[in-house]
Amino acid sequence: MFGYIVVHRPELRVREYEAYEAAYCGLCRSLKRRHGWPGQMTLSYDMTFLALLLTGLYEPKTRTCIKGCLVHPGRRHACRENLYYDYAADMNVLLTYYKCLDDWQDERKPGRLVYAWLLKSRMKTLEKQYGKKTARTKELLEALRELEKKKVYDLDRTAGLFGAIMAELFVYREDQWENKLRRMGFFFGKFIYLMDAYEDIEEDLKKGNYNPFAQWYEKEDFEEKCAAVLKMMMAEASRTFELLPILKDAGILRNILYAGVWTRYGQVRQRRKETDHDDRSL
Repeated sequence: MFGYIVVHRPELRVREYEAYEAAYCGLCRSLKRRHGWPGQMTLSYDMTFLALLLTGLYEPKTRTCIKGCLVHPGRRHACRENLYYDYAADMNVLLTYYKCLDDWQDERKPGRLVYAWLLKSRMKTLEKQYGKKTARTKELLEALRELEKKKVYDLDRTAGLFGAIMAELFVYREDQWENKLRRMGFFFGKFIYLMDAYEDIEEDLKKGNYNPFAQWYEKEDFEEKCAAVLKMMMAEASRTFELLPILKDAGILRNILYAGVWTRYGQVRQRRKETDHDDRSL
């Protein structure tokens, strides 16, 4: 849905990239099987990371199959299947549904309301299966919307609420790893929320939309302060990851944590530099 939690392909071995593609395709197939084509359209790299993380931590029995699909009709490819891909698929739909409703409330985007309507039938099942998570996600998004309406520019409060949402989604079950997964998800969520704000700052200011970085934007050290905050969030998430006993696909997960998450940041930073240069040359 956000697309910030991706691999940095140049630093992956061929075998690792093939495994990552199999994970992404596995999540896609799980979405289609469990939630139909509306669910499949929610496919995101962010939840691919979660599926890989939980698979690496709990080491379930995983089936790898070779399948074709409508998106890539010319070739068959590997995909993975296990209960954590199913869980990640469910969380992807849950988060997308409530985010669509939130976007409708904030910006009155008709497309978001229509998409939420398409997912609504699937949400009835998810609400029964994950009652606590669905209620908590809805509650936290409503609290975040209220802070944004009131123009609260406290990064810890606003980003912290989205962090709390991701903390809920990262926890598959209450066990010895719950606290670490919750902490990792919390900082992941804060990073995603702030990275989204960093990318959209110009558009948000132009439209008069809320953006947590609005009060920083005109300051000379805007880029430095944003970079410091984003690095802090990802450093905490990475530090917690290293406390988990994960061996399977650890190289892929570290590639995402230490390089991949900065892909979009680098693209946005470069685009902003080029725009500033063009403005100065006029």
